Amino acid sequence: MSETSSPTDDLGVLAERAQGGDKNALDDLLRLVHPRVLRICRSVLPYSADAEDAAQEALLNIATKINTYSGRSSFSTWVHSVAANSARSTYRKLKRSAQAAHNPETMDRPDPRTTSVIAGTRLDLLEALETLERDRPQMVTPLVLRDVYGLSYEEIAAEVGAPLGTVKSRIHDAREVVRPLLRPKD
Repeated sequence: MSETSSPTDDLGVLAERAQGGDKNALDDLLRLVHPRVLRICRSVLPYSADAEDAAQEALLNIATKINTYSGRSSFSTWVHSVAANSARSTYRKLKRSAQAAHNPETMDRPDPRTTSVIAGTRLDLLEALETLERDRPQMVTPLVLRDVYGLSYEEIAAEVGAPLGTVKSRIHDAREVVRPLLRPKD
């Protein structure tokens, strides 16, 4: 990194070089974003091995889909989206596996991987996001980027390619849908 550039600038430069076919730049880029991607996945998936699997999937997606990064938003914002989508995708796969594995007729002893998903502290949020995705899919990414990862409205607007007012409206509406789903059940 140079003294006058920020880490985000350096990621953008590496991303451009990787898009141009520079394999060393892609390797450097993946090495640099790996800790961030793993942190994002761990914030959603309670079991460390599951988070690591999701992070590897996200890194593979970054490597294979680097040419889809358009530069509308910062590269780190794009990485957030890819990692969040990977974590949610991994969660859905584990949930389906857990539902199949917890069939009382076939259950011998609990699998710690599926049990961790069921007992995970973020289960209510993930269930709420699944409901939102089923009913209003265009609202999920803005809500996750704002309320889970803390990105600015401007960064989110650039990432999803929507006007700032639309993003704010989607986040507001998504919160209205999700809020009752997150309230403790009496």
